[in-house]
Amino acid sequence: MTITAPPGVSIIELNGKAPRIHSSAFLAPGVRIIGDVEIGADASIWYNCVLRGDVNRIVVGARTNIQDGSVIHCDGPDERNPAGFPTLIGEDVLIGHMAMLHGCTLMDRAFVGMGAMAMNGSVIESEGMLAAGAMLSPGKVLRSRQLWMGRPAAHVRDIDDAGAADLGGGVARYVENGRRHRAAIDGAAQG
Repeated sequence: MTITAPPGVSIIELNGKAPRIHSSAFLAPGVRIIGDVEIGADASIWYNCVLRGDVNRIVVGARTNIQDGSVIHCDGPDERNPAGFPTLIGEDVLIGHMAMLHGCTLMDRAFVGMGAMAMNGSVIESEGMLAAGAMLSPGKVLRSRQLWMGRPAAHVRDIDDAGAADLGGGVARYVENGRRHRAAIDGAAQG
């Protein structure tokens, strides 16, 4: 399940915890994966993302994509919260460019827009959408098929079947795009 670091990627063991990365996952140059991080099959982590599982764990589900420049972190345990806040990302999740996820849970088929943030203890349920630039405050729950916008984010409308179907198409496109990028990078490294 674990792969060696592709060219330009840092995979760092920390505190006795090594990242576990499925061999079919795409890791773009500039990616940094540190500590207790698990990445599932056909997931894609794009250019210059940081996934830092140094004080708790990070899980990225199958076919999920984390787009360029995003930062994924977690929060360690303390006296108020003995479990801390891991960052748990389900399958088929779309995470836009430069998003920041910290100690939150994204269920299968969730969506996080470009430049959006989700904070400790927040949850985005299946097919829920956090709009570009929005900030989901600590402990807030964005329900299934809701769109939230703003800083702090609030519910603005529900998502219909067509909107939910668009998410699935985006996931498939990113899986295929990751394969194309991997082939191009592998070709350049051999050339």
